[in-house]
Parts: sequence; C-alpha cells; structure tokens
Amino acid sequence: MLDSRPVVGIPQCLDDRGRWKSQRDYLYIDIAYARAVEAAGGIPIHLPMQGDPHALLSQLDALLIPGGDDLPPDSPYPNDVEFSLAPPAQVEFDSQLLAGALARPLPVLGICYGMQLLALHHGGTLHHHLPHDLPQADDHQLPEADGRHAISPVPGTRTAAAIGNHPAPVNSLHHQAVATPGAALCVSARAADGVIEAIEARGESFAIGVQWHPERLTDASSGGLFTALVAACSAANSGTHC
Repeated sequence: MLDSRPVVGIPQCLDDRGRWKSQRDYLYIDIAYARAVEAAGGIPIHLPMQGDPHALLSQLDALLIPGGDDLPPDSPYPNDVEFSLAPPAQVEFDSQLLAGALARPLPVLGICYGMQLLALHHGGTLHHHLPHDLPQADDHQLPEADGRHAISPVPGTRTAAAIGNHPAPVNSLHHQAVATPGAALCVSARAADGVIEAIEARGESFAIGVQWHPERLTDASSGGLFTALVAACSAANSGTHC
C-alpha cells in the first residue's frame, strides 16, 4: 500500500568555510525540522544542493525553508557589526526552490532565514542588524535554553489559525528581521516592540514565514505551524485571510 502522507522537502545548509572539516564542503541540518514534520503527519525529505532544484519539486507536496546564516546587506554597516553570511550558492539554490514552490503552488513554511527569503522573493526588505537599524527594539538574541518573548498574531490570519490568538511565548535567536514583507504578503504577527514575527501570503495560497524557531519548541502553538503545513497539502485552507 502506498504511503499517503504528504512529502515535505527541507533544503540543507551549506558549510563552504571548513567549519565542519577543513577543505571540505558539508551539507547539514538540525534534525528537529524533520522530527517536527513527522510529528505533524508528514514525511520529511532533506534536499541536498544540486544543479536543477526545480527537478525536486515534482516529488514534493510542500516546502519548508529552515533557519540559516545571515543574508547580506545592500550597504556597508559599522565595523563592529558582524555577519555570518549564508553561502551565495545556498541562497541561490534555496531561492530557486522557493520560487518554484510558490509558482506551482506548493504550501510553504519559512523559518527565520526562510521567512526572510520569503519576504525578499516578494520584494520585501530586511533589517540586517536590529540593534543598528532599530535601536529602540528589544533584544532579540535571547539565551536559547529559556529566552522567550510574547508575540501577537493578527486575528483572522492563517498564522493565527495555526498557532492560536494567544500563543505561548517564542524563542528569539536572530539579529536580522523582516522590515517590509512585500506586496503579496502581509504581516501576521509582531513582537511587543513592533518587530515583525510572522508574515503570510494574501489570498488562497499557503505561504507562512515565522521569525522564531518552532521546531525547537514543544508547545501546541509551535506544533500547530507544522500541522497546518501538512494539512495544507491535502485540503484547501478555509477561513479569513489578510
């Protein structure tokens, strides 16, 4: 009997700087993403970088763009601002996967770097270093073990339907954030200081980006994002959208 569970593709991160082993390029990914998709009823598939990313899309029912390193700013920043840039080859591969998935359309969930890539694809902009770009903002690089802050979803959005109108506090591990989501997207959650915490597609397509890392959390709110992604593969998502 064929397995009817939706297949969710998850591209991997690229280490081309010898961080894993000198003079070798390595692909890597936190297994928490796959475990979260599996717990939601999907089949997670890791997607290695290759020449034709579009050839992968016919094998997928959904795409999850995970967290990653920094995206490059368009203009210089002060010398004391440090960036750990995602390799250009990875950004290009992920961008082509994302464009192809949105064009089909496949349900898409972008997490942290994935959310920022979603915004850039739609003509949005980023805060490349929050302490510099929004000095009035709270600290968004909190201790991983227990650093949390509240978020406020926009009622009636797919994001709110997935995580609830009063979700559990989220982790916060970023110094980059979405400044403007782009014309085809809307803001679907913010932190108390106004920093955008979630965005989503207008209309009927399922495409959500979140700034926190729900794969590392065990609350029902975070699990709801993966459940919504898997559910969107087989059923139209009804309800009010922004």
